[in-house]
Amino acid sequence: MRTQDFEIIEEDFICMRYKNDTDTMQVMQRDTTNGVMQFHFLLKGEGTFIFNEGTYRLGIKEENGLTLYNPQRTLPIHLEVQPNTWLISIIISIKKFHSLFSTEAEFIPFLNKENIDRKHYAQHPITPSMSVVLYQIMNFNLHSSVKGLYYKAKVYELLSLLFNKPEDTDDESCPFKTDEEETMRIQQAKDILIRNMIEPPTLQELADEVGINIKKLKQGFKQVYGDTAYGFLFDYKMEYARKLLDSGTYNVNEVGSKIGYSTASHFIAAFKKKFGTTPKKYLMSLSN
Repeated sequence: MRTQDFEIIEEDFICMRYKNDTDTMQVMQRDTTNGVMQFHFLLKGEGTFIFNEGTYRLGIKEENGLTLYNPQRTLPIHLEVQPNTWLISIIISIKKFHSLFSTEAEFIPFLNKENIDRKHYAQHPITPSMSVVLYQIMNFNLHSSVKGLYYKAKVYELLSLLFNKPEDTDDESCPFKTDEEETMRIQQAKDILIRNMIEPPTLQELADEVGINIKKLKQGFKQVYGDTAYGFLFDYKMEYARKLLDSGTYNVNEVGSKIGYSTASHFIAAFKKKFGTTPKKYLMSLSN
């Protein structure tokens, strides 16, 4: 399923959410005007930005952000979104953006007087504290009467975290410290599951290894990745299996074994549950 929506935060200031939960690459396009800044945050998956009618391509990986600004020309959004990819984008006019930081512009390189008319393209990792806010924006479920207020507050919070100066952060009083530490542990748990997908640990073993209780592990996984730990692992294994089949290097039995299925029948049933077809029919469709 593919979902896309956008929320007007203020004039010349919008936030977009995009989910490609299909098994095919999708294209997201949106015109922009001159003099706007774009902030793109890839929570999971992979995407490629296309510029100048395909002459220039810029890839962006999972848990990374991309800032785009070019005062000399428009940068319409043309993004190839790979399967199982979630993206949040913020589009804001440079005039509006500058007003947010008018007293602090000198510490933001592209806002100081020397650089204000220069283009700025930069990639940056999504910090754990930013990740918490991004998944809150992506997965919130609130009454329509407070949706706008919540959206606005979270987008402002996200920009604050993006441009926060780490050396000025007071760890003792930082309101995101607990969330950040827990999110780091959830991300560690995800990595452990992936590394051990053939024989994954139990939830209790996983919680013990990353140092949180099992309740927080369950809640955190749902909040950060939008699914249970084993639901996430199942989707990951199926996507990995599909890529192995795409490679043409392995047969069905070999692929099933590589992702932890002891019998071909169990792998076939799991693959069909995820993609609605058997591995053999999927391979036939590639040939066709």
